[in-house]
Amino acid sequence: MDVVSFAAIPAEERFAFWREMSAKMWMPLDAHCEPHLEGTFQAHVALGGFGSVQATLLTAKSLTIQRTPRLIRRSDPETFFVTCAVRGHAIGEQADRDAELRAGDLMLRDSSRPYLTRFGSADPAGGQLLSLQFPRSVLPLPERGLRELSAVRIRGDRGIGALASQYLLELARRLEHFSAAEASRVSTLTLDVLTAALASALDAGSEVPPGGRRRALLAQIHAFIRANLGDAHLTPGAIAAAHHISLSYLHQLFRAEEHTVAGLIRERRLEQCRRDLSDPLLTATSIGAIAARWGFTSPAHFSQAFRAAYGLSPRQFRRQCAP
Repeated sequence: MDVVSFAAIPAEERFAFWREMSAKMWMPLDAHCEPHLEGTFQAHVALGGFGSVQATLLTAKSLTIQRTPRLIRRSDPETFFVTCAVRGHAIGEQADRDAELRAGDLMLRDSSRPYLTRFGSADPAGGQLLSLQFPRSVLPLPERGLRELSAVRIRGDRGIGALASQYLLELARRLEHFSAAEASRVSTLTLDVLTAALASALDAGSEVPPGGRRRALLAQIHAFIRANLGDAHLTPGAIAAAHHISLSYLHQLFRAEEHTVAGLIRERRLEQCRRDLSDPLLTATSIGAIAARWGFTSPAHFSQAFRAAYGLSPRQFRRQCAP
């Protein structure tokens, strides 16, 4: 994973440097920001490769990126890319269509056709976009149909789009922390999730291979579990209902996994509790409150599960971590 920050560049040179670097990092692009903001321009970019998927997490306060016919003629990687608004909002244009994205929404575009992206945020930290670029051939979906989805908003708050959104937002949060060993698996899961979301938008679910549908569904379930660990009512039954599958099919999906559904929920909750118990900023928060924050309703059950996992009681572990 490569991280590029422009904070060390003199303020008056920062935006010009950004314009030059952005074209080298991705493909020939032109970038603009409001003239009165150029002197305070800041950006942060995390770049990562996961097999055939190239991921970019871009943070900036106000920015417009444009790819023109002239720039396409100069160089074209002939790829599709999906943009997910992580924070703030964005407007994407291509093929006489435009889509306004809110946090969690997705949009597909094609590197071989002119496009424009404009984004920003009132948040002092700036807006943030995750972009996933991949060869057109890796998706088992009709290319013509996918082009019809260019600059079409895929809502992140309903249907398959919501499940894909949860996965991509989690990917954005963890992007700078994946090991090289995890990259291949992340690539497969990401393409499966994108295939499911785009197939749903095309109403072409039958185009997705059964193995891909299964992996995409599993990735979405994992993301759903991570996003809802604090819900005491997060049970296998609730997960099955949220994904419109039967409880027996949910358990069938997990047969080849390392954990059962309930076991995965318990392990993820314990990991979060362990992290909080070791956090010096949370020493004033009671053990019971930390357990409840992550979905444990019984202090006795939490203590027993924690000891079984880590060989110490929560109190002993916290004392051991104290400076």
